[in-house]
Amino acid sequence: MYRTFLITTLPLLLAALPLFVSSAQAETGLASYYGGRGHGLTCAHRTRPMGSMVTVRHEGRSIQCRVNDRGPFVRGRVIDLSMSAARALGMMRSGVVRVSLE
Repeated sequence: MYRTFLITTLPLLLAALPLFVSSAQAETGLASYYGGRGHGLTCAHRTRPMGSMVTVRHEGRSIQCRVNDRGPFVRGRVIDLSMSAARALGMMRSGVVRVSLE
């Protein structure tokens, strides 16, 4: 009876696992930009591993940028983008915009 229970519930557990992992990585909040280090589409994030790629979405635009710095250190902001990344998202005039991260 124990084996039957384990076999019938295992597919359900495995099916739910990717949803749990995926939702843990998503974030929404304010983004700003900086003149920062490096060239290209880079960003600063407080907790994501250095070198990892982050997808940033804003008003129908989406970019992928590489984490190469720590920050932002301004309360309420979730990410700081390089000027190139901010330009690609179309946020240069606004300065601070609401974004979603994956």
